[in-house]
Amino acid sequence: MDVALPSGASVSSHDFFCRARARLSLDIPAALNDHTANATRGDLDLDPCLWELAAVLVPVIDRPEPQVLLTLRTELPSHPGQIAFPGGKIDPQDRSPAEAALREATEEIGLPRALVEPIGYLDLYLTFSGYRILPTVARVVPDYELVLCEAEVADAFEVPLAFLMDAQNHSLRSREWKGVTRRYYAMPFGDRYIWGVTAGILRNLYERIYT
Repeated sequence: MDVALPSGASVSSHDFFCRARARLSLDIPAALNDHTANATRGDLDLDPCLWELAAVLVPVIDRPEPQVLLTLRTELPSHPGQIAFPGGKIDPQDRSPAEAALREATEEIGLPRALVEPIGYLDLYLTFSGYRILPTVARVVPDYELVLCEAEVADAFEVPLAFLMDAQNHSLRSREWKGVTRRYYAMPFGDRYIWGVTAGILRNLYERIYT
């Protein structure tokens, strides 16, 4: 019987990927395209008419102590200088959100598709900035070499999955944004400040896999 992950516990790749394969699937949720379908994860959206569909890859590196691969965005107009997952808008030619996430990961950080095994989707995440994001959890073979798109990505780095899946590292905070009080998760890791949508998706990963 699965139990919630105790604080400070180690995380093995075998256990994580077994849980992920048992609990996640690549069935596309109806709420991605149907605005009337229930989608409770994420921030309160300001205007449903402005929603754009997006996909991100949640790359879990299959090391003895698994790691999550994250990126640091350049000073782009959208979310400049923030820590993010590889991802972006779903294009009409993308066969699925998972394919869109894989394409974006290849374009942004040069992650070879042959080293990536998509496992399943997390919950649809709605954002204040007008996106309906579907995250794809994937297993990544560790011997990868990245080629960063310098226009979009300033850095790529790994964070231990055990740290990110420890609920004691999930801090719920709030701030004012355009006259609205926004609550969000933050998971500071050394000098890396993981927060907002990225932290919210990681929190959903924790809830789907370990609770």
